[in-house]
Amino acid sequence: MQRGFDIATRLLAFLMINVVPWPVIAQNAPPSLAEQLQAQYNLVKTGADANGPSILEPGTVLVIQKAGLLAVQPTSVAMCPAKYQDGTLKGPNGLCLAMVKSISRYFTVGEKVYPSRLEVNVPKEKISVQLLDCDSCNGTNPPGFYKSEVVFQFDKGYLEKASVSQVEDLMAQVLTIDNSAPGPDQGQQQVQDAPAEAAPPPADAAMAEPQTIEIGQTIDQVVSAFGKPEKIVNLGAKKIYIYKDLKVTFVNGKVSDVK
Repeated sequence: MQRGFDIATRLLAFLMINVVPWPVIAQNAPPSLAEQLQAQYNLVKTGADANGPSILEPGTVLVIQKAGLLAVQPTSVAMCPAKYQDGTLKGPNGLCLAMVKSISRYFTVGEKVYPSRLEVNVPKEKISVQLLDCDSCNGTNPPGFYKSEVVFQFDKGYLEKASVSQVEDLMAQVLTIDNSAPGPDQGQQQVQDAPAEAAPPPADAAMAEPQTIEIGQTIDQVVSAFGKPEKIVNLGAKKIYIYKDLKVTFVNGKVSDVK
């Protein structure tokens, strides 16, 4: 009797270890909000040479949409961040302003900047973005390398439920991605022709059952169901497949958002 119980216990343990697909469950976990935003906003990489600060690798070019972002010289330790909440951009406090008065200026609406750091703090419902003046974009000579910071403050519980598209739309009220000169060197959106090797839609697609898209599906699964897209927006880890009446966002090769 005891021998039979021991054999059954060992068999159950073997099945749990070798049959239950725990690693598969972990692999299918959707990307976090921070990962999706970092795929959208490529950070500028900086260095220094004999002449001072330098740009090693440009990031995504952003265009200032609201006045009130105080920028300081690269030698300044204080950043004096602005805060955007409920549609209003509030500038830094008076104490910080007094500390950097002689080495600061305000970014103007339409001026172009790079994101240099992006932090998502879900428990505190805020996203902090540090910015660096895109001197080459603005025709600044000699370059000033002015830097700034803006904090996006959200209502309680917002970041836990909002989609990445909703967050990006709100951030775009202050910082929009510059699409005027797309190119890989600037980390901007690259609109490409759909690859020729993409699988064509099924011949009997008109007679088939309605196709569906689910979060976590792969690019191959979506292309197999809907065919090749009209356009592809390539943002590195993030790709957007644009169909006639549909826009599918992939992060790390898996569906993260559908419009």
